[in-house]
Amino acid sequence: MALSMKPAWIAVLCVLMAARLSVSQEEDTELAEQDGREPCARWMRGVPGTPGFNGITGRDGHDGHEGEKGDNGDPGPKGPNGEPGEPWDEGPAGKRGFPGNPGLKGQSGEGSFPYHSAFSMGLTGITSPASGAPIRFTKTFYNEQHHYDDISGKFRCAIPGIYYFTYHLTINGKETKVAMFKNGQTVAFTLDQFHSGNLDQASGGVILNLSAGDEVWLQLYDDIFDAGIYADINNDSTFTGFLLTPKILTNDAT
Repeated sequence: MALSMKPAWIAVLCVLMAARLSVSQEEDTELAEQDGREPCARWMRGVPGTPGFNGITGRDGHDGHEGEKGDNGDPGPKGPNGEPGEPWDEGPAGKRGFPGNPGLKGQSGEGSFPYHSAFSMGLTGITSPASGAPIRFTKTFYNEQHHYDDISGKFRCAIPGIYYFTYHLTINGKETKVAMFKNGQTVAFTLDQFHSGNLDQASGGVILNLSAGDEVWLQLYDDIFDAGIYADINNDSTFTGFLLTPKILTNDAT
């Protein structure tokens, strides 16, 4: 009997305690509404607890969207020179550039024609040389190499080659026939038939192939013609010759 009564009393006691707790909570609510605060259990915080251990690292998230392009950075330092590349095929020619400024004047060089032989001589007055004798031209215009001898009246070849000779003679008072000789043989001649009261001209020219030692000169051609070759301050009678092309023999090294 006693044992069956205990659960009943326990149940009654629990009902009373629940009713009491409900009345207490309603009172607390009313008090909180009166002073504007929540119940004590809500507005009075307890002492913070000990922090817990770090959790396990989560998995990688998904890739984000591509961001906007940033500003260009400052140029970096110059790197070392690379190895030379292999030669390649020649490219097409570029456009022609503008002409450059003129260069400085160079020093005078040697002439491309190192062999020189030339003369130009004239008479100094009226002359009537004897037939068979060269006409001696003693007035020098040019005779730097001295290949014309004004004593003998002859040109002596010192450089073998092709030469050009010409003469222009003023004739005064007599018919004259003048010839050009090479080593005693006539190569050209001029006949001037003088007209009384006038000065006249006799001229000629020829190209000759000469060897070293050959001689060329002017003289009367025939004894039947008298000579009246003339020169003064206003008129010249000249004899001229010069080298055109030398013929220099060279020894082969072989």
